[in-house]
Amino acid sequence: MNDDTSPTSQAERSARQADRSARTADGASSVPKLETGIPGFDHLTMGGLPRRRATVLAGQAGSAKTVFAGQFLAEGVRRGQPGVFVTLEEPADDLRRNLATLGFDVASWEAAGDWRFVDASPLVREDGTPAPYSFETLLAQIGQAVDATGADRLVLDSLNTVFSLSEDAGVARQRLRNLASRMRAMGLTVVMTVETASDPAGSLSRYGIEEFVADNVVLLRNTREGKGRRRTVEVLKMRGSSHRKGDYAFTIQPGVGLVVLPVSTSVLQASPTHERVSSGIADLDQMLHGGLFRDSITLLGGPTGTGKTLLSLEFLASAAARGERALLLAYEESPDQIARNAVGQGRQFARLRDEGLLRVVSTYPEEASLEDHLLEIKELVDEFRPARLAVDSLTALERGGSPEAFREFVVALAAYLKTEGLPTVLTASTPSLSRASSVTEGHVSTLADVLVLTRYAELPGEIRRAITVVKMRGSSHDQQVRELVISDEGLRIGGPLRTPAGVLPGPPE
Repeated sequence: MNDDTSPTSQAERSARQADRSARTADGASSVPKLETGIPGFDHLTMGGLPRRRATVLAGQAGSAKTVFAGQFLAEGVRRGQPGVFVTLEEPADDLRRNLATLGFDVASWEAAGDWRFVDASPLVREDGTPAPYSFETLLAQIGQAVDATGADRLVLDSLNTVFSLSEDAGVARQRLRNLASRMRAMGLTVVMTVETASDPAGSLSRYGIEEFVADNVVLLRNTREGKGRRRTVEVLKMRGSSHRKGDYAFTIQPGVGLVVLPVSTSVLQASPTHERVSSGIADLDQMLHGGLFRDSITLLGGPTGTGKTLLSLEFLASAAARGERALLLAYEESPDQIARNAVGQGRQFARLRDEGLLRVVSTYPEEASLEDHLLEIKELVDEFRPARLAVDSLTALERGGSPEAFREFVVALAAYLKTEGLPTVLTASTPSLSRASSVTEGHVSTLADVLVLTRYAELPGEIRRAITVVKMRGSSHDQQVRELVISDEGLRIGGPLRTPAGVLPGPPE
């Protein structure tokens, strides 16, 4: 590269090579880390992958190992840390095209000397049998590429290809140990991918990679849940460094790559506010003893047809009427259906949409994974910057994954909303027409600051709608069961509902 001001000019490459020879294997007592560029993953590893150490990335076919590895190298280039991608299986041309879909301009990085492919795939004779594989040749190829680029990061994808040529596990293990040792001596931070036949649990391979060679082991899973699949990542071990335990969901976004969705700790650190906002219905504000807290999450639960969607629309309309933006994410009805229903209640939602104060986004729940829906919500909020948000309904989204995946989705969504301080209404349907106890299923109600239940009340000769505030954190509230009236004039809340035997009992918590 001719531009001496480039972070990877020849002078700087030479300096890196000189520095590399002086590095020690472990460095200081506190292990420094390199950021991976994978949103959320560095949160799990508390900073990234340990520098100048080897990480084994294990997973089934389709678990995004190559994407992870490419993203790790791409982040290095962005930070002035060139990389070498040793492909042992997939042609470099295919890798360039595939990585380009994630927004990585590998071709230009190669032209600048910041990225180099090394095609070290085993050769096959004319009769179809593999030729003897030379690890010394592989090391020579790596060394040449590292010297040419001044690389700090290295990927080997995938080790299965070359080690499958060896029938002797002991010999393969010794070759791998020697390979890792030589790369460590070069001062490289290495990611080695390993394909597993099934869920990468227990021993990753018969060659003992994780036990004898790797400093760190990261597991990628691609498991089937219902009609779809769910990808998760787990940091199995990280020598000399702390990391977060357990499986965390991730997805792959075009133009971005892997995005890991850990549970944010910011929800525990956020400072609550005592400022109140209107629910959109004066009578409900009275039941709440002054309205909702501005940073609160409200769950509206109850059977179908009891007014949950209309209550959420009133919540949004009260903000739009004051010139504030409001966002509705609808997973059960189209924008036209919602606008028609709002007109029936005296609300001109079409006008609010035209004025840019209300945005309605309708998505079929099964079109994407729960992880993708969460990212969509975050992107819409970041782009539109609403003053209020409503999600209608969580029940529709619950169909998109397993109970565990849905719970993680709700926890991550609540953490994000708390971080943003965005007043939000979530709706959830219950199967019972007269009681609403099942709204507590899925751990949804435990995450909500306010729980409002609607239901049908059976009275002599008629059925009426009822509403009650079950809980409100940080404030007293009306605990009576009151009538919810839906008419052409909109919503209103009446007095306590009574049967001949007395006041209607509230639903169990």
